[in-house]
Amino acid sequence: MRKMPQPIPYQGSKRIIAQQILQNFPQQIDTLIEPFSGSAAISIAASYHRKAKRFLLNDLNEPLMELLETIINNPHKIADDYELLWQTQLGQRRTYYDFIRDEFNKTHRPDYFLYLLARCVKASVRYNASGEFNQSPDNRRKGRRPISMRQEIVAVSHLLQGKTIVTSGDYRDILETVSELDLVYMDPPYQGTSQTKDPRYYRGLALDELVDFLMELNKRHISYLLSYDGRTGKKTYGNQLPAELNLHQLEIYAGRSTQSTLLGKNSKTYESLYSSPTLTQRLQRNQNHVVAKFMPVQPEYRNLYPEQMEIAFA
Repeated sequence: MRKMPQPIPYQGSKRIIAQQILQNFPQQIDTLIEPFSGSAAISIAASYHRKAKRFLLNDLNEPLMELLETIINNPHKIADDYELLWQTQLGQRRTYYDFIRDEFNKTHRPDYFLYLLARCVKASVRYNASGEFNQSPDNRRKGRRPISMRQEIVAVSHLLQGKTIVTSGDYRDILETVSELDLVYMDPPYQGTSQTKDPRYYRGLALDELVDFLMELNKRHISYLLSYDGRTGKKTYGNQLPAELNLHQLEIYAGRSTQSTLLGKNSKTYESLYSSPTLTQRLQRNQNHVVAKFMPVQPEYRNLYPEQMEIAFA
């Protein structure tokens, strides 16, 4: 396998910064649990790099979880179905996309969802107030070619089949199964992105609800990593998490802001990664663990991020 596969194009995926996140994983993970798995980019990367024995993928977006389950356990069927849709669209791409979108909103078929994700604008999922997929197509593209899609699907199935449980439910339900040998990675809906007219998420997430959940994980000495907020240039996103959670905060460089580039600016984007107290201690006990080469945060952000560090790989 030459590169890490990802058949599901999904805006907001952590695929590009997955290796930086994995740098903060402990050794000997029993089960990697993703309560907000999205396209499962972190679990795919973790399996690729042999970071965990088993995986639990959960997301409130049931059609997305059904698509992932099908990719993992029935890869050739979903690849065949996608190829048929891709071939049928030729010569009628816009009208066919609209037809499949309407049919998906009625049936939630995994192959329809995969086709829509491959064709929609910027791989950006959007839902209307009724929970229906309503994103427009990118009329310049046909979507990933079937042979390439099949290769990605089969590769992900090879990485996750036989060691992955896929569920769709409330993220808090994982408390019933998580143990001290597991690692929980969370990438929940960001503040300010889940309550708009065309939300990217089935349901928003209140900050106090998340804080209560993290408090419970701390009480049970659970290791977890949390991607939650960030900044572009001097503009920050999201409220700070309470200090009583005792989280260790890092910044991961996520590239230059596309929007600022279009405006002739040169702003860099950083995403925050929080490590739980138990995980921080677990890493410190591992004498062979090297997270990264750390550099102090710029002075103008020190008040906002007092413990923040910029990850800069040697």
